[in-house]
Amino acid sequence: MKLLVVGGGGREHAIVKSLKKNPQVEEIYVLPGNAGMEKDAVCVNISAKDIPAIVDFAVKTKIDYAVVAPDDPLVLGAVDALEEQGIPCFGPRAGAAIIEGSKVFAKELMKKYGIPTARYETFSDLESALAYVRTAPLPTVVKADGLALGKGVIIAQNRQEAEEAVRSMMADKVFGKSGEHIVIEEFLTGPEVSVLAFTDGKTVKPMISSMDHKRALDGDLGPNTGGMGTVAPNPYYTPAVAERCMKEIFLPTIQAMNVEGRTFRGCLYFGLMITPDGPKVIEYNCRFGDPETQVVLPLLESDLLTVMLATTYGRLAETEVKFSDQYACCVILASKGYPKHYEKGFPLEIPAEAEKHVFIAGAGKKDGRLVTNGGRVLGVTALGDTLEGAIESAYALADTIHFENAFCRRDIGARALKAGR
Repeated sequence: MKLLVVGGGGREHAIVKSLKKNPQVEEIYVLPGNAGMEKDAVCVNISAKDIPAIVDFAVKTKIDYAVVAPDDPLVLGAVDALEEQGIPCFGPRAGAAIIEGSKVFAKELMKKYGIPTARYETFSDLESALAYVRTAPLPTVVKADGLALGKGVIIAQNRQEAEEAVRSMMADKVFGKSGEHIVIEEFLTGPEVSVLAFTDGKTVKPMISSMDHKRALDGDLGPNTGGMGTVAPNPYYTPAVAERCMKEIFLPTIQAMNVEGRTFRGCLYFGLMITPDGPKVIEYNCRFGDPETQVVLPLLESDLLTVMLATTYGRLAETEVKFSDQYACCVILASKGYPKHYEKGFPLEIPAEAEKHVFIAGAGKKDGRLVTNGGRVLGVTALGDTLEGAIESAYALADTIHFENAFCRRDIGARALKAGR
């Protein structure tokens, strides 16, 4: 089979490495990919948002199956466009991808169908939003309605921060059109859990749970990032919590989307908070999370392509989705200054023994050498029979990789270890 993966980061590299395990796979093309993936796939310099060019390439190359991984092309209708040309896909059509594409839609869906989430109000008028945050309970959460590269959420600790968040989104348009509508919601407390789930629109098969670390610096300090590391499984996601989530959140969400005429097929990401009142939805994503994918897929024992095909063709109920009982830890190596200003173009040295553990997110080529080309440069994932062992192995591997201005958090998994004791 000839496969196409749309996207270019560490998540896509993890997907490619898993897909390669299937003996039926002859070739994998990644659009656009990055130079660090070239040993595993053919990278083609077509933007993940250039839907006509993606479709044209897929048709001409006679692609048998496409995996659309990032949020932008899903919301823009990449799956719709590919399927119209007879190319089957993993991923939701645009009508279902709106569950991530619009936070207002997602909140209204949960309200309508009784899916537990934080109390909220939505606004499209600046003055009304400002008036609301002047009396809202603190802390308060301000969210841009649309996609914002994972950065469209601000937790305001005081009135000034709340007003600044509203003005930055609605008046200054720091997230462009994504901030024309905003959601202001109750601040929830409790441990966070990420659960990715395969679904064909009828059956839901959750993957192993994980814990993300979004802040740039140790101790959960510094600005929010796209994610500085993950561990799996998440110790807060107990069997009892998992049972409640399936009954109160996962199945009701899929059923609600069906009733709305927006059947969801692909990977649905549930960002959850385990509050004193039980699990609640913080956010939905219409795709694999990043860097959650980098710990979840290495623990998948079932064949990824087989499972993906089952979601596309409605066969998930009879398809096994099995995970290892080991633990996984992913440590992100980033460029100093990320998520704000950072420099690129530094030679990247990855020892041969570390390569199979590395998922490259931001790399280019200069004079035939691999160089850094992003804020988050790569993720290093290790497995272990204990969480402590997985964390130690991940850091040992990370310390063998070198590039100028590299930094990483040194406390990935620390919260999970405390919870497990």
